[in-house]
Amino acid sequence: MKVLSFLRALSISSVEIIRRTPPLVFATSVLSIGGLIGFTSASRILVDGFPAANTITVTGASTERIESDIAKWEIKVITTGDSQVDSYEKHKTSIDKTLSFLSLYGVNNNDYGSVALLPATTVKQSNKNRRTGETISTEWITTQFIEIESKDVFNIDQTYRKISALLGKGVLVRPRRPEFTYTQLAAKRVDMLAKATKDAYTRAKAIVLQTGSELGSVKKVDTGVFQITVPNSTKVSSWGSYDTSTINKDITAVMGVTFEVN
Repeated sequence: MKVLSFLRALSISSVEIIRRTPPLVFATSVLSIGGLIGFTSASRILVDGFPAANTITVTGASTERIESDIAKWEIKVITTGDSQVDSYEKHKTSIDKTLSFLSLYGVNNNDYGSVALLPATTVKQSNKNRRTGETISTEWITTQFIEIESKDVFNIDQTYRKISALLGKGVLVRPRRPEFTYTQLAAKRVDMLAKATKDAYTRAKAIVLQTGSELGSVKKVDTGVFQITVPNSTKVSSWGSYDTSTINKDITAVMGVTFEVN
């Protein structure tokens, strides 16, 4: 309005000059006048036209060291014989030696865990001459798995490290590495997510305070995957990870939290 009033106050000769002025020059002149007269109004228009974002998204994380409370272990016992009966009879001796060894170290059916024998299988295997196809020898192989589950995770770990002693007693064993897991993970996840959210809040507040604003309410939460790794590991997976090779583990929870900024 001030610009229009200014133009109306011009003399007829001035208006004639403006009428003859090229459009581009005239537009530039008007903008210049408007900028001098109404700088505050123009500034308000620019701000209203490009509103600042009123939210901030921050990633929070929480890491804790946990100790596995259950161990699962599988041992494969293999015995060979000249016949099916011979193989099975020898196998029973091997199984007895293995169970005695485990019991010696406290790995048996007790309040801490269980030891279960799966059904044994026996197969016939023939060794043949590659050129003639003639059978050179025949042997029967009996295989049986022993499944162990125990709360005494440290004892299972130590027994696993000593089981090769059975080889010196004529027992062929192929033990798998024990799997150590944490049964209270569901409850731990809730606690870890709460701590990760608190970490996100602390970070967001520190950032917003530097801008002179205030942190508002939570607008959006994105739960990340959990990473359960060996201690001090930097290995991560986009799908999450769960290491079972060690008793002690690091569990990391990640939360992406969007806050309102006032």
